[in-house]
Amino acid sequence: MPQAHYNRRAFARVAAGAAAAFAHLGRAQSIWPARAVRIIVPFPPGGTTDILARAVAPDLSRAFGQSFIIDNKAGAGGNVGAEAVAKSAADGYTLLMGTVGTHGINRALYPKLPYDPFKDFAPVTLVAAVPNVMVVNIEFAAANNINTVNDFIKFARANPGRLNMASSGNGTSIHLAGELFKSQTGIFMTHIPYRGSGPALLDLVGGQVNVMFDNLPSAMPLIKGGKLKALAVTSAQRSAALPDVPTIEEAAGLKGFEATSWFGLLAPAGTPADIVNRIQQEVAKSLATPAMKEKCFRKAPTRAATRRHSLLH
Repeated sequence: MPQAHYNRRAFARVAAGAAAAFAHLGRAQSIWPARAVRIIVPFPPGGTTDILARAVAPDLSRAFGQSFIIDNKAGAGGNVGAEAVAKSAADGYTLLMGTVGTHGINRALYPKLPYDPFKDFAPVTLVAAVPNVMVVNIEFAAANNINTVNDFIKFARANPGRLNMASSGNGTSIHLAGELFKSQTGIFMTHIPYRGSGPALLDLVGGQVNVMFDNLPSAMPLIKGGKLKALAVTSAQRSAALPDVPTIEEAAGLKGFEATSWFGLLAPAGTPADIVNRIQQEVAKSLATPAMKEKCFRKAPTRAATRRHSLLH
């Protein structure tokens, strides 16, 4: 058989195989999702990242007719869960509820991340941007007449080394909000990092720690339930969810104090655009409902977005 004829036949077989593969891929994308989809939360249950993921998952399940399952993979300030998604197949069956920590702060804190926040992910949608809230143990506040931020600062200065500040982990927005407060006031508090907001809040309520600068959604039910006392929010303006609670700038005169957090869904880089767009559209519908706003600010912690492409820029 002439070599040229052989090459033409080989090429034809390769081309036919490639065409079949692309046709199969197209069919697979057109029927997505054909099975359950995982949303990896890179923190333990009970924190705002977990609350938001669990809030949108039921609506996505109803919209697509398949289960959207929450998978908590905590560790290294969110890096463990983010790495798991970055290395997953780009087929629409694995998503990440990312945070300002996993895709912003950690780039400055870790000399070598196990993933590239820009190249390894396809932004799907912004889910929420929220302030943090300075909360203290209610019994501690009552015993020491702490009703305002200035009361807290006065007590801290009079009792150096006595206060413990909880956070959801080293380098998280909750930790850095507290460090900013320490820096601007000149007070000292021992930082106690936890693996997430859920366990940190439980210890704060139990009195093992004194103060925390938690994301508002996870702290809200404990504030409303009288378990924690809110002294101030960390945003530039007051929060509509706590209109009577001042900003830290208002309460303590700390000019320019501002610390907020964002949360958003991301997929592995290369996830088909039509899948990304369909998820974005359904999340936008979900977030527009009053029921979602209620759910995000009232769901109690336990132990056990409307735009694309803004997440990484």
